[in-house]
Amino acid sequence: MMQFTDDDGIEKGAYIKVIGVGGGGGNAVNTMIASGLQGVEFITANTDLQALEVAQTDIRLQLGTNLTRGLGAGANPEIGRKAAQEDREAIMKALEGADMVFITAGMGGGTGTGAAPVIASMAREKNILTVAVVTKPFTFEGRQRMKQAEAGIHELRDHVDTLIVIPNQRLLEVVDKRTPLREAFRVADDVLRQAVQSISDLILVPGLVNLDFADVRTIMSSQGKAIMGTGLAQGESRAVVAAQRAIESPLLEASVHGAQGVLINITGGGDMSLYEVHEASSAVQLAAHPEAQIIFGAVIDEAMGDAIRVTVIATGFADAALEEPLKNVPPLRRRGDIALTNGHDESASPPAYEVHEKFDPDAYARWQAFNTKGAPTPEMDSVPDERTLDVPAFFRRRSRRR
Repeated sequence: MMQFTDDDGIEKGAYIKVIGVGGGGGNAVNTMIASGLQGVEFITANTDLQALEVAQTDIRLQLGTNLTRGLGAGANPEIGRKAAQEDREAIMKALEGADMVFITAGMGGGTGTGAAPVIASMAREKNILTVAVVTKPFTFEGRQRMKQAEAGIHELRDHVDTLIVIPNQRLLEVVDKRTPLREAFRVADDVLRQAVQSISDLILVPGLVNLDFADVRTIMSSQGKAIMGTGLAQGESRAVVAAQRAIESPLLEASVHGAQGVLINITGGGDMSLYEVHEASSAVQLAAHPEAQIIFGAVIDEAMGDAIRVTVIATGFADAALEEPLKNVPPLRRRGDIALTNGHDESASPPAYEVHEKFDPDAYARWQAFNTKGAPTPEMDSVPDERTLDVPAFFRRRSRRR
């Protein structure tokens, strides 16, 4: 076991650690660090020594030093599982002092799929609130990888308080078909970041309305599988529109109506008002089950400018509530091309990432030019549609689901 540590100290209050497991988890953690996510301690755990050497975290755990000799798990989850078990002592030490642990991984490979459940079980042994945020593979990654991912998710669910699964395939609904492969995976990494940050910010970042750690534990402790949606809007009624986009997000695999607990993060610039926070939270509450326990917080982030982002994490589903809607979801198909633009229409608040009947080459060129300048990748719901259809997207999607 090799461990590299650079302890710069952690803010007082809830002690939160984020552990990226395997290649996908490590990439997600690097994305979080690059985005400036503050107040948490980052850890990378991998069987691949080369991947560890380029990790941006201060703490890097090499798993299965004797078993894999730093060469990775070879896409074999059993190797990943044994590697984590081999270095149990080092993992337990890395978990010490945490009140909450996020475990992030890309499911379907060897290390993430096999080691994540082992690390999660160790965290639960220490009575740490344990939340896993993982991705399912794109279908083009093959049936075997998807099969391994589903088995790993099933096992992971038994060892965490809350499990948030991001289906990568649904990202095809929010990125253009010409998006480069590397960029598509980067979008997936950023969704993982949003999930972690939407929770950690409510605890750690001063805002209009803050939550304490006990509030979050109440909603997320022993809740099983959860779903996450996020929406962003500008202009008139931006708070309500962002909330509607969040609860109608393509990433949601079920309606928030079936949830027993709902956590709402409302983030905006310095001009965000308490009334807008009320509007956004009320919109989500109307969509949720009347008996659901709902907590919300509001965070001020000057980088948001005149936009408001709403992130909804819904927990406590019965199995049928998650599985039944999926049976009625048709296979993903190309419904038209999506124009990505970095411009904003102040006069309207159209649905983000609206599907166009035809591809807009000028908008796509602007988006590519923006990214080639080294600017940050726009967040998933930060890109408004310039050509609004008559009927709002969230009503059209709701009609299709009936």
